[in-house]
Amino acid sequence: MNLITTATDLAIIIELSVAPVFLLAGVAGFLNVMSGRLGRIVDRARVVEVRESGLRDPKLRAIAHRELVVLWRRVNIINWSIGFCTASGLLVCTLIVSLFIGGFWGLNIGALIVGFFVLSLVLLIIALTYFLKEVQLATRTLRIGKELPMEEAE
Repeated sequence: MNLITTATDLAIIIELSVAPVFLLAGVAGFLNVMSGRLGRIVDRARVVEVRESGLRDPKLRAIAHRELVVLWRRVNIINWSIGFCTASGLLVCTLIVSLFIGGFWGLNIGALIVGFFVLSLVLLIIALTYFLKEVQLATRTLRIGKELPMEEAE
């Protein structure tokens, strides 16, 4: 068993962990963007719920309800994206800890570290795919909210 005995050994492990740390920073930035989108979607849903409750015309209520259905579908999709992104970040953290533990105790866990890295990237790909799906849904259904006249909602 090769324990870390010098500052040079520790420096090598820190050097190896730099790439995963950059990946972790990217995942954190992505989580920030998605949580911002989630907040805006929820705010919009609250506005539409209030608007829908004040509408008398059944056609306008149906339009408002259709927008609400789409908004809650977007919430669901972005939540899945946030979940996969968070799982990816947790795996990157686990990978970094494994690098230090493996290096400190001289364990041969290279395959485990590669597995964590690849799985983390796969989860990030899934998160990005869900994010793309949510953005496409938002873009495709942008016109729904414009079908509802403002003066009818008040």
